[in-house]
Amino acid sequence: MNWLMVVLGALAGAPLRYLTDRAVQARHDSAFPWGTLVVNLVACTVLGFLTGAVTATTVPPALQHLVGPGLCATLSTYSTFSFETVRLAGTGARLFAAANAVVSVAGGLAAAFLAGAAAEALFG
Repeated sequence: MNWLMVVLGALAGAPLRYLTDRAVQARHDSAFPWGTLVVNLVACTVLGFLTGAVTATTVPPALQHLVGPGLCATLSTYSTFSFETVRLAGTGARLFAAANAVVSVAGGLAAAFLAGAAAEALFG
C-alpha cells in the first residue's frame, strides 16, 4: 500500500513541478532559474511541515508516503538545480550561479526548519 501512495504522490508532483517551473520562469526575463528555486523551496516547506507534524502528532503512514517520497520528492529537483547552477557558471553568470546555490541551500534549509517548527507549534 505504501508504494501505491508514493506513486500517487509522484503522479501529482512531477507534472506540478514542470507546470509551476514553466509558469514562474515565463514571468521572469532572466537567466536565473526562478522556477526551479520556487518548486524546491515549496517542496522543502511542505516536507518540513510534514516532518514537524509527524514529530508532534500521529500522521498516517499512507499520508506520509503520499506527501514525502511521493509528492515532495518529485516536486523538488536537485538534478535540475545542479545542472542550472553549472550552466550559469559555465556561461559566465557566476554571480547568478553563486546566488542560486546559496539561496537554494540556505533557503531550503530555513524553509524546512521554519515549517517544521510551525507544525510542531500547531499540532504539539
